[in-house]
Amino acid sequence: MLRIGPSGNCALFYETGHKHTYEEAEWLRSLGLTAFEYSFGRGVAIGDAAAEKIRSEFSRCDIEISAHAPYYTNFANASESMIEKSIGYIAASIVAIKKMGGNRVVFHPASCGEMQRADAVSLAKRNIGLLMEKLREQFGNDLNDCIICPETMGKLRQIGRVEEILDFCTLDERLYPCFDFGHINSYLGGGLKTYDDYRRIIELTADKLGDEKTANMHVHFSKIKYGESGEIKHLTFEDNVYGPDYEPLAKVIDEYKLTPYIVCESDGTQVSDALIMKNFHKND
Repeated sequence: MLRIGPSGNCALFYETGHKHTYEEAEWLRSLGLTAFEYSFGRGVAIGDAAAEKIRSEFSRCDIEISAHAPYYTNFANASESMIEKSIGYIAASIVAIKKMGGNRVVFHPASCGEMQRADAVSLAKRNIGLLMEKLREQFGNDLNDCIICPETMGKLRQIGRVEEILDFCTLDERLYPCFDFGHINSYLGGGLKTYDDYRRIIELTADKLGDEKTANMHVHFSKIKYGESGEIKHLTFEDNVYGPDYEPLAKVIDEYKLTPYIVCESDGTQVSDALIMKNFHKND
C-alpha cells in the first residue's frame, strides 16, 4: 500500500485547535492521509505513556508511523566513541518507534569533514556495516521487521548521493533507501525535472537492490532552495523556482506499481502539500 503523510505537526494542525501528536492520527485519517514521520532530530526523548497513546491512536486510525533519528549521526567520523554514539542514537530511535507502533527509522549517513570524499564514503560504509552488526546483537530477531533507511543528503560535502545510498543498502537486508528527492535535486543543482530523471533512479535501485526494496523504499519530498554548496532551506509547493516537481515522480511510482512510504517535508505546509501529492496518484 502506498502511504503518504507529513513530517511532524504542521502549522494547520495547531491552527485547527490540536495540541498533541496523538491527535494527528484522527486528523490525518479524516483528510485521507495514511503516514506520519516523528522526528527525534534533537534527541530521542519520549515517555512510555506518550508513546503508548500515540501507538494506540495511530493503530486505531491505520496511520503508519516512522521516525527520523537524531540529525547528528555521522558514520564517517574517525572517532570510535563518536561512532558508538551514532549507533546509540539509531538504536534508541528503534526502541522508541517500536513503542509507538512503527518499524521504520531514517538516518543521516555522514559528512566528509576534512576527508576526501572517497575516503569518507569508504569509512561510512564500514561503520554502517558495524551499525547493523551491533543492532542485530542488541535486537536479535526483533530487528527482522525493522526498516532502517540511510537518507540521500542535499549538501555537496555530505555523504548520501543516490549511488552511495544504494551501495550502503547492499550491506544488510534491513537497509532500505530513503530518497529525499529535494536533496537529490539540490546536490544536482536542479537536475530533477522530468519523468526520465526519476525513472533512472528507480531503475538503478531495482538493478542494485531488487524489487522488494525498490517497491517499499522510503521517500522524503519537498521543494528546496539550493545554491553552490547544495541545499539551503526547505520551501513550500508555492515555489516555482527551485523545485523539484512531484507530478513526474508520482507517474513513475504509479507506472512501476511501487508502494513506497512517502513523507512530505514542506516548510510548515506538510499536510496541505501531502494532499497535493496524493492527488497526483491514480493507484493509491
